[in-house]
Amino acid sequence: MYARALFQAAEARGKLDAVASQLGELRTAVSEVDELQSLLTNPEVNARVKSDVLVEIAKGDDELVVNFLRLLVEKGRAGDIAGFADELDRLVGAAHRVLAVEITTAHELTESYFAQVLAQIENASGRTVQASRKVDPDLIGGIVLQAGSMRLDASVRGRLDRLRHDFAHARS
Repeated sequence: MYARALFQAAEARGKLDAVASQLGELRTAVSEVDELQSLLTNPEVNARVKSDVLVEIAKGDDELVVNFLRLLVEKGRAGDIAGFADELDRLVGAAHRVLAVEITTAHELTESYFAQVLAQIENASGRTVQASRKVDPDLIGGIVLQAGSMRLDASVRGRLDRLRHDFAHARS
């Protein structure tokens, strides 16, 4: 609800990309500085202190971001900045018709093969793809695609797990 409200306000003012970028930078700062995360999640720290710290960190950012941070503190949600930034990124991606995909393979993909995979996903989805990569040797081979809540498992490990499951249920 909060991220959607920020999205709508930023979109209406033509500041969507700037606001998303600024909130993303704040997400990074919170995740990299343990003391900041501790301060924001500590219920014993006064809301005014949390607000002052966030406003100081966001100095120079768009007023929408600063006001959003004040609202989060007021509602007791200051420790959830990363989640709100993630949701805002998802909303911005959907507005720009960008599909965020995580590609997991058993081995590092060559740049040319990675480009081919991205092109296939873009052709199938009709959207621009923004992909992150992971390597998981336990997959043995194949690929796992994760886009939001949708997961496509075309890995050897996934096939073996499905066969094991089918075999166990066939014997029951």
